[in-house]
Amino acid sequence: MLKNKYVEEYIRKWKTGKILLNRKRIELICLIEKEILPRRDLYYFDDEQIDNYIEFSESWYFELDEWETFIAPFIFLFKKEDNEPVFDEFIINMGRGGGKNGFISTLANYFISSLHGIDFYDVSIVANSEKQAKRSFMECYRVITKSGNEDLTEEFEAYKSSITGLETQSLFEYKTSNAGSQDGGREGAVIYDEYHEMETSEIVDVFSGGLGKVDCGRQFFIGTKGFIRDGYFDIKYRECEDILNGTNPFDGIFPYICELDDLEEMHDPDMWPKANPALQAPLNKRGKRLYNKVMKEYKRLATNPSGYSAFVTKRMNFIMDNTENSVATAKELYATDRPFFELKSKPIGSLDFGSVRDFAACGLLFKKGDEFAFKTFSFAIKAFCDVHYGYSNSANDQGTGKKAPIKQWEKDGLMKVVDEPSLNPMHIVNWFVEMREQYGVEKIVADNYKLDILRPLLEEHGFEVEAIRRPQSIHPLLAPRVEDGFANKRFIFGDNPLMRWYTNNVYVKDSQIGKLFLKKEEVKRKTDGFQAFIHALYRANELIDESIDASLDALDALNF
Repeated sequence: MLKNKYVEEYIRKWKTGKILLNRKRIELICLIEKEILPRRDLYYFDDEQIDNYIEFSESWYFELDEWETFIAPFIFLFKKEDNEPVFDEFIINMGRGGGKNGFISTLANYFISSLHGIDFYDVSIVANSEKQAKRSFMECYRVITKSGNEDLTEEFEAYKSSITGLETQSLFEYKTSNAGSQDGGREGAVIYDEYHEMETSEIVDVFSGGLGKVDCGRQFFIGTKGFIRDGYFDIKYRECEDILNGTNPFDGIFPYICELDDLEEMHDPDMWPKANPALQAPLNKRGKRLYNKVMKEYKRLATNPSGYSAFVTKRMNFIMDNTENSVATAKELYATDRPFFELKSKPIGSLDFGSVRDFAACGLLFKKGDEFAFKTFSFAIKAFCDVHYGYSNSANDQGTGKKAPIKQWEKDGLMKVVDEPSLNPMHIVNWFVEMREQYGVEKIVADNYKLDILRPLLEEHGFEVEAIRRPQSIHPLLAPRVEDGFANKRFIFGDNPLMRWYTNNVYVKDSQIGKLFLKKEEVKRKTDGFQAFIHALYRANELIDESIDASLDALDALNF
């Protein structure tokens, strides 16, 4: 087992109730215990770097909080095969006042130092405004130039626009997020401050292009939830969710997200450390100051309710938006990973595809008692998978923190990638023919818009085809069944991470006609398998209950 005293102490304190963690941090620890700490054959903690960083920070800046000494070892966790960092992206998201800027100040200063020891390891802090970008930079500048810190002035050359590590010739600068006026350099680390204000990935694309020119490239995204929806923050947040709920591999991205698990927890100050670790008892001097400030703001809500949304979002790190949310929680998704009951009764078939040039999903829905089993198979076009998931890149065989593990899902028999300009509809027809031989499927339900080519082929092969003329019109009808099914563990997908991925890519939106099941992201996060499931549920009442079917078989066997 890999060991590090700071990591072990943090996990021990959580397990003994000394610190309170929210659900996403608990999921992070579970992943660490499952996939990182047992892999001594693959990884190692550079304890010298870890101790040097912590000693440097606490000697010249301040005593680090427990959350900072917990994250630090993973910044200096390396792969044995090439001595590159295991995690090259750190996403740190917590309520305002938690100390994010102080943390990145110490990291930036350390990275350009002789203790870090990597020449030309430039560090850039990027923010939407110059004032925000300068915040951590100026903290470093003041510490270095403060009277009595002569050891630092010998180590660093500090100006109000740049700081240079003299031995490593590493440069620390601040920059604004104007992509048009920036160009990727040769940064060793890029820190995106208040990244929730970024509407697109444009500036990240610019700066990330410079990484890789020096060893141990890293990116840090720090922020608190903001009010810009469907911007870059939401993209990264959903990426973290995919990792924490197991639909994407825990590889490359370290998601440290502090937030309330339920909005009602804002009324219990004992729950506030879930959103902001600086409020964890026992409070230090800075923590007491922050607690008093947050408490004043909370009490003020009674007479100033207009500040409610800002308090919830910025202090409790909770997005108060009830119109859009995931179709199922991580726990509910995991509950679908159960073995199928015996698939003996005749199923309803269904299919969905967004385009013949990307994905198509076929499925069979079975019923037993109040449970539904959905057996699915997908097809995907190779060119699309190469562009968006790195399918042909051998380094992506298991997927990455950014790319779905298409090749692994194919190896597991959940899908097939075909090298065709557009999907040959006979792949789908042949799959249903094979399923008819196994399970007796006769009826197939699909979106009318997608059936112009497939319908005559399916009917030619003897299938009954039902077209849903306006698929979104059935969503409000099925929403109660979907909510009940996930909440009460009535849905079974088997060991199928592809189906969990499809489902996790769906959000529920309240509209004038009722709840709709929509895509969280238009291109890469496919939902075809879930929509096929919805199509089948639309005709679930036509299914023969397998438990009743079995009872009838038993009655037929009796000799009266």
